[in-house]
Amino acid sequence: MNFEWDWEYTLEILPVLGEASLVTVQATITGFALAVVIGLVLAVLRMSLLPWILWPATAFVEFLRSTPLLIQIFFIYYVFPEFGVTLKAMTAGILALGLHYSAYCAEVYRAGLENIPKGQWEAAVALNLSPYVTFKDIIIPQAVPPVVPALGNHLVALFKETPLLSAIAVLELMQTAKILGSESFQYTEPITLVGLFFLVFSLVSAALVRQLEQWLKYRHGEPV
Repeated sequence: MNFEWDWEYTLEILPVLGEASLVTVQATITGFALAVVIGLVLAVLRMSLLPWILWPATAFVEFLRSTPLLIQIFFIYYVFPEFGVTLKAMTAGILALGLHYSAYCAEVYRAGLENIPKGQWEAAVALNLSPYVTFKDIIIPQAVPPVVPALGNHLVALFKETPLLSAIAVLELMQTAKILGSESFQYTEPITLVGLFFLVFSLVSAALVRQLEQWLKYRHGEPV
């Protein structure tokens, strides 16, 4: 069987896939923004000495890490309405991505927080600083920069999970490629282009994370 790449068809579907890629990027950026914020909150809660704070936070993180992302997407989109919470497909997908990866980000943050020397905590107590000021001005600025590469890995992983949103009819990149293929019975070109889109976006994301890491090192006076 001889196959020839159809360049005319490729140029025809490229703008469509480019538009769909914006949906994928939007879901990635918004979902990861949720993940890093919620993850930090969960990491701080897991450091609490109060059982009624520590145990629910730990259980929530373990639940999110131990259940498949696809199940969580279905649950938020199809089950939440049973409790009076109806979300659009895109919103439900972003929320699921953000919550799922917040559990992984929480573990990354926790590793950074636990790496802070005890003397930093004791000095904050000696200076009579509030817990809020201690975390905001002393602990978090020291804990976050070393874990940026690990957070960047989760950003790339989240980006590659966005095709799961097609399960609730979000027209992201992969779903659009499948629709184009089913209409023309030509799957090679759209699927290959999707692979290239993901490759380029992943490499760009990794490069941006690397630049952020270098900037943080420079800001703290470390050798780049």
